[in-house]
Amino acid sequence: MNHSSYFVQAWHKVSLFMSSLKRARPAHFYTRLLLSLNALTSLSALAHPTIIVGGDHNYPPYEFINAQGEPDGYNVDLTRAVAEVMGMHVTIQLESWDAARAKLLHNEIDVLQGMSYSRDRALDFDFSPAHAIIHQSIFARKGTESVENLSELTGKDVIVQSDGIMHDLIRQQNLHANLILVDTHANALRLLASGKHDFALVANLPGLYLGKELDLTNIIPVGKPFGAQRYGFAVKKGNDALLAQFSEGLAIVINTGRQQAIYDKWFSQLEDPRHLSKDTLFAFLAAAVLLLAVLGMIVVWNRTLQQQVAARTQEIEAQQQQLIQADKLSSLGILVSGVAHEINNPTSLLMLNLPLFKDIYGDISPILEQHYQTHGDFRMGGLSYSRMREDAPLLIDDMLAGTQRIRRIVEDLRDFARKDSSAMDEEVDINEVVQAAIRILDNTIKKSTQHFIVDDGQSLPLIQGNAQRIEQVIINLLLNACQALTSTEQCVWLSTQFSFEQQAILVQIRDEGVGIDKENLTRLTDPFFTTKRESGGTGLGLSVSMNIIEQHQGTLTFHSHPGEGTTATIRLPLNLAVPPAVSALGSHT
Repeated sequence: MNHSSYFVQAWHKVSLFMSSLKRARPAHFYTRLLLSLNALTSLSALAHPTIIVGGDHNYPPYEFINAQGEPDGYNVDLTRAVAEVMGMHVTIQLESWDAARAKLLHNEIDVLQGMSYSRDRALDFDFSPAHAIIHQSIFARKGTESVENLSELTGKDVIVQSDGIMHDLIRQQNLHANLILVDTHANALRLLASGKHDFALVANLPGLYLGKELDLTNIIPVGKPFGAQRYGFAVKKGNDALLAQFSEGLAIVINTGRQQAIYDKWFSQLEDPRHLSKDTLFAFLAAAVLLLAVLGMIVVWNRTLQQQVAARTQEIEAQQQQLIQADKLSSLGILVSGVAHEINNPTSLLMLNLPLFKDIYGDISPILEQHYQTHGDFRMGGLSYSRMREDAPLLIDDMLAGTQRIRRIVEDLRDFARKDSSAMDEEVDINEVVQAAIRILDNTIKKSTQHFIVDDGQSLPLIQGNAQRIEQVIINLLLNACQALTSTEQCVWLSTQFSFEQQAILVQIRDEGVGIDKENLTRLTDPFFTTKRESGGTGLGLSVSMNIIEQHQGTLTFHSHPGEGTTATIRLPLNLAVPPAVSALGSHT
């Protein structure tokens, strides 16, 4: 957007008019006035230049051309919201992805509204903060075994979008697969569904969206061996001024809640698992055909088939819900990190100034005391000095303690919301994880019970695992315990200890709540099973928690009776020989 030559020409026209107007005859006045208006129009256009925003014409629900032939999708709505708050004029052009990317490199467009970040791409492009997190999946036809890592694609026919992030990744890793390049995710999934080639590398949400829209019922995600990618606005390397405008506008849209509203508009529909019912319908039709063919064995066959279909349908639902939940939680993590950063700034100011104010008050206290002894009591801030001389130092100390507590809570939130590396090789101190979980839930715990008791084992050995994921399980179990209480007089206990017999760390969370019926106890960790559906429960919390503990080679068990409360026990084996760590926690109520 180099408009300097236009600016010079327009200003030259205005200058000529101003100098000639002085000697113009009346008959030429209107002619010169029209010239000046032409110059001023050029200046007005320069003040608000049109920014050309590019994108992919078939990448729903992020960006696509709708039935009316107009740009549509999450990226389009977000771009328009950013342009609105920043007072920018934008034109959105959607075309094939490789063409849009090439145009940005050749300065034919100004910005791409959605591009996944990578280190190689950062050599040619600059990126705004992410406005979404993209997860990539390996899609295949039903019946294909799960894929754990990219090396399993060696020698296979793999469909991938040309110049997309997965195409870049495969080229970087020199994966020896037979690549079939297509221009859109839709074409990749159509080819796969038609029976051609082995796999397709497609972004999760576009894959689920297109599978539903195109009625491609025979393909499913079979693996996700990729890390999450940050997805945001991108400009050509060095265009810092334009990037700063979009980054600032994005921050405003996020902090005002508009970004979340746009995200919900485009992605909430994918959370409805009912679109999988066609699989179930297909199974019943297959059973009907078998009924006509083998009448003598229909009862046994029909029951067996229904069980298999139900199990497979539940597995697919769980996979898709977890993929969608991962994308939503990642975006939420971005928002939490941003809010935590904003809270840290005023908190740091308070921590810097309050000690200074305390010193100032200490220095002037003798003067105030002398004035009090000489002239009697006087008022400070509406209160008498005789009262304030004792209370003021305590108030300052309380403010300092509160500020430090805010800092600790913010740090815990930022740690909890950070990108999960999925690494299982950290040295984890269970007591530190418990302490962080309690700080995050402090307000919820105080509202739920007046009797919260922590009994932490001392000198517990460290275990090998992922501290963030274990913290997620403890938070979930504590929330369930608090929600089970019917009175604030009821208790919640949390204990940690080391079992020499089992060579494992044990974490127990016990409550005096309503308890769980025997028939429901064995189904607690089943995906989508919940007794709190009316209050918004999804039934995924304990299922996800069980998966996390099993990834640590541990167990999660429950013991409960109706009306007598529930005890949840986490057992985490010692997988790493490390010296014991002395706990910083103490038992408290």
